[in-house]
Formats: sequence, C-alpha cells, structure tokens
Amino acid sequence: MNEAPSLSPDMLAAFQRATMPDFARWQRMVYATGGCAQPIRLHGERITLDRGTGEILDIYRTADEPTGFLLTACGNRRASRCPACSAVYKDDTYHLIISGLRGGKGVPEEVSEHPRVFATFTAPSFGAVHAHRQAGGQTLPCRPRRDRPICEHGRPEGCGLRHDRDDPQVGQPLCVDCYDYIGAVLWNAHAGALWREFTKTMPSVLARLVGTTRTELRRRLRLSYAKVAEYQARGLVHFHAVIRLDGPDGPTDRPPDGITVELLDRAIRQTAEQITIRVGGGPHDEQADGPPLTVRWGDQLDVRPVYVSAELDGVSDQRVAAYVAKYATKGAESAGTVDRPIRQAWEIAGLHVTEHARRMIYTCFSLAQLPQYKGLPLRQWAHMLGYRGHFSTKSRHYSITLGDLRQARADYRAEQARLLHGLRAPDPDTTLTIAEWQYAGSGHRNGEAFWAQLAHQRITTARRIARQREENAA
Repeated sequence: MNEAPSLSPDMLAAFQRATMPDFARWQRMVYATGGCAQPIRLHGERITLDRGTGEILDIYRTADEPTGFLLTACGNRRASRCPACSAVYKDDTYHLIISGLRGGKGVPEEVSEHPRVFATFTAPSFGAVHAHRQAGGQTLPCRPRRDRPICEHGRPEGCGLRHDRDDPQVGQPLCVDCYDYIGAVLWNAHAGALWREFTKTMPSVLARLVGTTRTELRRRLRLSYAKVAEYQARGLVHFHAVIRLDGPDGPTDRPPDGITVELLDRAIRQTAEQITIRVGGGPHDEQADGPPLTVRWGDQLDVRPVYVSAELDGVSDQRVAAYVAKYATKGAESAGTVDRPIRQAWEIAGLHVTEHARRMIYTCFSLAQLPQYKGLPLRQWAHMLGYRGHFSTKSRHYSITLGDLRQARADYRAEQARLLHGLRAPDPDTTLTIAEWQYAGSGHRNGEAFWAQLAHQRITTARRIARQREENAA
C-alpha cells in the first residue's frame, strides 16, 4: 500500500493559512498589491467629510477588516527584493523613457525630431580582469599573451581561456594584489559626482562649440536627459543615458537650426574628457595623508544616435527604452555582492559573495576609518561597493515623472474600486478626506509567501496575454 506523500513545513503552513477565516480578504489585498513579496501592513483609518457641514460621508477603518490591517505594496525597484514591484517599476521606467523619445503622456510627438543620443559612460581600468569577449558569433580568448608574462606577484598577466558570458570568473582580477581596490571603491563613491559635473559642464562646452556664451545658449537650448546606473561584472558602475537637446521651453520647443546629433556627440565626448574630481590627500587637504586621487571617466565612451526605428548607424527608441528599463530594476547583486546593508565588519567573511566583491567591501570598511574619507559614507554603502548615487535619474523637462505615473495608476484603481461598489468619486471642492496610518509590520507571515508568489505569477501571465492580444490586434 502506497503512503501519501508528506508535505514540507512551508506547504503545510500555506494550506493552514488558507483555512483561516480572513484568508479571502487577505488574498484580495495581496492581488491588489500585484503579489508583492514584502507588503507593508498598516493600521489606521480614512474619513471623508462634507466641507460645509462636517457630516461624515464615508469612513474606512482597518479595525473593521477581517485581517485587522491593510496591505500596501513595498514599491521596491530591485528584482532581487520584490519581483512584483520591480516589474511595475520597470514598466513605469519604460514609459518614462519612451515618452521622452517619441512623445505621449503629455510630451508632444514632435520631440522625436530633436537631436538625441544614447550614451554609455564607463569607469577606468583599475587592473586586468577576466572577460567574455566575442566577435562574429565566436567566443574569443580572454586575454591572450604570446610571451606569457608574469606579474610581480608571480601570477600570469594573461588568460587564454574562452569564458562564457555567465562564467563566474568574468569580472574577477587576474591578480588581486595588482588590482587597485582603493581606486575602484573611490571611483564608485564619486561616480554620482562625476555625472553631476558632466551635466553642469556640458552647457559650457556646447556654448563654445556653437560660438556663443553660456548665458545666450540658455536662451536658445535646454539639455534634457534620463540615465540609469548599471554594475559591470568587475564591480564598477557605468551609466546609460538618453541625452536630448530641446529649445528653451523643453520638449515642446524645437532647438534652433544647426543644432544636430553630430554637435551633441562632440559636446558629450569633449565634456567627458575634461571632467575630473580630486579625492583624498594632497596640498588642498592639510589633514589628509597620502597622494590625491583624480577621478575621471574611462576611455570607453559609446555614443549612438537614437531613431524612431532601427538604423544601421544608430539604435531604435524602443530598444533604448527597454534597455534602460531593464537595468533600472537591477542593483549591485549583479556584480556578485549582496542587496542589503552590512552592519558589522565581522559579517563580511561569511557573506555569499565573490572574492572580488568581498575585497571591495573590506576596502570600503577600511577607507571609512581614514580621516580624508570621513565625509564619504563608505561603510553605509559597502554592500553597493561604495556607490551611493541614485540608480535612475532624469532632468526636470525630459518627460513625465514616475510620481505622475504612480498617481495616474492609483487614481485608476480607486475609480475601478468605486465603480465596483457603485460609489462616486468625492468632489475635492465639497469634501475633505482625513487619513491617519501607522506602520504595523512588513513582509509575509507564516504560510503567506506561497500564495503571494502564486498571485504574482497569475497577474504576470494575465498581463502577458493582454499584451499579446494588443500586439496581434495592432
């Protein structure tokens, strides 16, 4: 006689959760969050009053919920932390980027005629690392050297292996003792400042190329951009940026004649070449010891024109938007590190990270103790290998904001909920809404993660089917 298969503790807890009296309401909340992996529990109430009489028109209290709380999505952009919320963030980023390239969501379609490029800014080399190299569809040797030289630490300076793209050796130094870990960490820590200097300096470079003053240029041109940070396998960030030139009023205003993609390309390259930031000791810092470090962009700068459709010498706007959106949901974990802060130095030895990432984390903790780097929160951002900037940013006039997209989605969902219950939207001129919420916890409790993951899978499948139908109808 065959015995019934035994359930794992997690599955048993999931089935037990489904038998609880509040499960149906809790499940509806989970679906409303999109299957969020780390939902936030709230206690509180919302009251709608008549402005003139003070009469209570509507009241909602979490105390009346079977669960005793309200669930809301965590909103985390990182796929490693919450696949559901990161998918929403990815879609929002796509619409933000594409509307600034071809119009829509308040941006005129004529913006597609403005000069714009897709630029990739990289970090310098801080030492040779293993790499995946490809040409003509063939994987090439990593770093072939005929004379097979040996570094001063007795390790080969070349590598004749053919690494696959997902080979764990890719991005790891050929010699950890030759690698400049201090320079790499400090570059990450100042990458955001490099970008700020780039955006501040480029108008001056443009003015020089056009043959006018910066003040006059401001009356004729506006620089707009949207950028995202990505970690390379070697643990250093680089930036992908859509850079566009508008008239003085932004995307609704065409730039003057003579402002071309070629001019934009030259301005970007010349600006990137001249930007430097001085870091550390030297004559400008009497309390600091050691020579100063000059932080600059790497030599590999890629600038491509962006077209409405794919061209031989450029890239399509749809592909650019998809590319930026993809990397907007990734973090430093793609470089072999962790996605959570590291509180104590003793934790580093036990982390499930690559040895290269571990050395960069140790370097962050070590540099944080030196007086010349006291102003850099290296210890706080050690899990990010020193980088402390925003992963995605945009200029004010590039396109719609993520906040506008989120508000439109919230308004739509609220309207759908009112229609479902036969309610009318409150008139802001005659009504007043007062709400008070308190944090009551986050994450799923025992047995709930299974059902949340199932909800996310069903929602994802439904969205994919809907998109396929739209594409087929088009």
